[in-house]
Amino acid sequence: MNAEAGGGETLAPWMRRRRAGVLLHPTSLPGPEGNGVLGPDAYRFVDWLAQGGASVWQTLPHGPTHADRSPYQCLSVYAGNPFWISIGQLAAWGWLGEEAMEDPQRGSAAWRERWLQRAWSAFAAGAAAEDRAALDAFREEQRDWLDDYALYQALREENEHRAWTEWPVALRDRQPAALAQARERLRGEVERIVFQQFVFFRQWEGLKRYANERGILLFGDMPIYVALDSADVWAHRDQFDLDRQGRPRTVAGVPPDYFSETGQLWGNPHYNWEHMAADGFRWWHSRLRAGLRLFDILRIDHFRGFEAYWSIPAGARTAQAGRWVEAPGRALFQSLRQALGGLALVAEDLGVITPGVTALRREFGLPGMKILQFAFDSDAANPYLPHNHEPDSVVYTGTHDNNTTVGWFQERSAERQARVLDYLGRPAEPMPWPLIRAALASVARLAVIPMQDLLALDASHRMNAPSTTEGNWRWRFDWDRVPAELPGRLGGLVELYGRGSGKWQVTSSK
Repeated sequence: MNAEAGGGETLAPWMRRRRAGVLLHPTSLPGPEGNGVLGPDAYRFVDWLAQGGASVWQTLPHGPTHADRSPYQCLSVYAGNPFWISIGQLAAWGWLGEEAMEDPQRGSAAWRERWLQRAWSAFAAGAAAEDRAALDAFREEQRDWLDDYALYQALREENEHRAWTEWPVALRDRQPAALAQARERLRGEVERIVFQQFVFFRQWEGLKRYANERGILLFGDMPIYVALDSADVWAHRDQFDLDRQGRPRTVAGVPPDYFSETGQLWGNPHYNWEHMAADGFRWWHSRLRAGLRLFDILRIDHFRGFEAYWSIPAGARTAQAGRWVEAPGRALFQSLRQALGGLALVAEDLGVITPGVTALRREFGLPGMKILQFAFDSDAANPYLPHNHEPDSVVYTGTHDNNTTVGWFQERSAERQARVLDYLGRPAEPMPWPLIRAALASVARLAVIPMQDLLALDASHRMNAPSTTEGNWRWRFDWDRVPAELPGRLGGLVELYGRGSGKWQVTSSK
């Protein structure tokens, strides 16, 4: 029996049974610390998922962000966001007193920085030998990226958070003498930043262990591109298409699409694919290994860019000025498969998808994505309609870039709403539940529902509006607004459509 017939032999191991998951970024968790953190509410959410029959928790990228908070423009592809660190848990570990959580400024960025500094001071002054040994082991294990990242962050603070391309030339160009002097001058700041990463990884690994023990897979998100102002580009300029001053020659984006009439101009530097291929794609090997240590599954954002990428001249005002350029995706994924073995990856294959993109995805056994909000604006051949789905897919009502399903439906014309309802069988229950039901009923092996949809929230609760820069990435839910009957309602549908139960043994942790 083949996968299409239901046997699943050609699917990735984690997809060999039907699953349901919930999309929620950790910063959207409730709690008293200004944004969601890896503390008690994260553990409570894991329990809530298990109660509702879900076996996947999907997040957005985990890296430290710029001031706009976008997790798709991170300061590092390896580091964790220190804003996810639970200050309360540091107090529970004995590195802070209870006064941290009684501070009247609790929740502000200044509060977080102050108490992270105090935690480091307390650790440096009196940590147990076991904890000191754990920090030393962490630093040695992560040395390939951690030393550069910590120095980059310390230098960025010293340079008033300006991008590295604006630093003094000796530091911009990583002249050895200048770096040695900076490491000595900023030793205290570097050690503090290393400590923050140690804490992040310890808290994350504790949460992941707790989730896996309860049958929950953690599903992360890996942007294809890297922010120009990042430790990665500063430390590895040869991997990127830059001029001698470190400025991009061309930048990334996409042509006009569902989200924007002029396309999306992301501004990330493109890769120096010729150089990457010549050294056996080692940078990608390192990046994927690191990601799959933190997560059981990774979504590769903008998978389309591995087959061909939209290259926009640096300085262009819109993405319309770009052109498609072939990328060495097949050679890259052959190399990754040889180096890493099975690839627990999902391909974000939305937008302008050619037969070549689909062939690349299928050759390496990567599930694609189906978005139900995209399904009803054309005819019956629309690939996002449930009757056109395939098992090697992840189906969503919407993603972090979409409106909530309630908001989406309210914005449809009466004619479009009628078409949606006709397709769904004129259900009696209100939106978003008919679309949630359609996702769970799909043949796609994994169905993921944004938390906003499970809470039936309107457009004012969306996470991100693409091509806008204000007000994004800030949404949080409140436990008081979670109906007590919701886990039962979700769990009933999960079981009805064969996405529940089944003991799952965690084997993907590295």
